[in-house]
Amino acid sequence: MANYIMKFFGLTAVEDVIESFDLSNKNGMKLTVINYGATVVSLKMPLKTGEVIDVVLGFDNLEAYLKSFHLKSPPYFGATVGRFAGRINNRLFNLNGKPFLLNKNNNNHSLHGGIENFSQKIWIVENINEGENPSITLSYLSPDEEENYPGDLSVKLTYILSEENELIIEYQASSSEDTIVNLTHHSYFNLDGHKSDILKQELMVNSKKILETTNENIPTGKFLDISDSSFDFSNPKKCPSEIDTTFVFENNEEFAASLFSKNNMLKMTVYTDQPGIHIYVGGNCFNIIKGKENVDYHSLSGICFETQNFPDAPNHKHFPSPVLKKGEIYHHKTIYKFQSF
Repeated sequence: MANYIMKFFGLTAVEDVIESFDLSNKNGMKLTVINYGATVVSLKMPLKTGEVIDVVLGFDNLEAYLKSFHLKSPPYFGATVGRFAGRINNRLFNLNGKPFLLNKNNNNHSLHGGIENFSQKIWIVENINEGENPSITLSYLSPDEEENYPGDLSVKLTYILSEENELIIEYQASSSEDTIVNLTHHSYFNLDGHKSDILKQELMVNSKKILETTNENIPTGKFLDISDSSFDFSNPKKCPSEIDTTFVFENNEEFAASLFSKNNMLKMTVYTDQPGIHIYVGGNCFNIIKGKENVDYHSLSGICFETQNFPDAPNHKHFPSPVLKKGEIYHHKTIYKFQSF
């Protein structure tokens, strides 16, 4: 623990430190989290062969995480995304008859919560359980008007490493006044290890519809049937070289998506209680920042499974409501389950 400690000069009070925390289950699966952005730094999975694979992209040092948010397309490696995941059109939404104009950080839109979003905050470590099903709980208090969102939003996030080789992520949030919330996790997975690309891995998505979007990836409000189209992953298909798409779920009792590597005979299955999953292939660091073990990450380095409400949900009345009312509790649970064959 705390092998990553570094004073955080220039961004917040000098007494704040970034720490690293390791969790391991009885099977040898190991999770490393830092409290900067409540970020997953590594997720190491033992294979039947005895080899251990780090299945997420990331960096070896804190400086790289800080610099990555200044890339032309920040990757958000392993980060917790909020206050609102995805894009909000023209950074504007209305709540209780009042307009709110957010900070823009993606063309004229707000993306992933704005300029200094949850992924760049120092979270407080509330609790660590090192016994069976080890876990770590982190919290962040987002003050009223941060990035121009209403209400003091109190967020708790728990990472659990189950003895069934699951990474379980649970979120809870409450607000001092009505607000909007959409939290997600932004790891880039690669079951062949972060030195490889994802093109030979097989993707399945348990969805029959996607959100139609503009050329700036803003939902139009329409749902598109994807049966027998290039977006139909109801049967296993090789990962696409380009995808940045929200899939819609109609049955959350079944799995959301899965990824399988024939090379390592390793499978990851995603389960969630959220209405959608945004799938994105990428990880490019443009040869500016080196990834773990001095790897150059490129546009095919990893694939994200961002379980969440729909982007721009506040501006579409027929989308699931993202409104968190004062006195109510936001809850979100997602599971990434790993199986080695």
